[in-house]
Amino acid sequence: MNEKTVNIPSISCGHCLAAVKREAGEVKGVSSVEGDVSTKDVTIKWDAPATWEQIEAQLKDAGYPPQ
Repeated sequence: MNEKTVNIPSISCGHCLAAVKREAGEVKGVSSVEGDVSTKDVTIKWDAPATWEQIEAQLKDAGYPPQ
């Protein structure tokens, strides 16, 4: 299991966080997406076939680029 915590500055509300969870969750292999609106930190857990590059690209395409 891979795990990464990133900051996503474009998260400003619960709807944004829900969108991040939905978008990251669409990548096959992502098992968990948890975040905090106040800190804008999101922790993503995944296994193969997902890669961090795929997850990052999905979030960027959705308008939520991780830092």
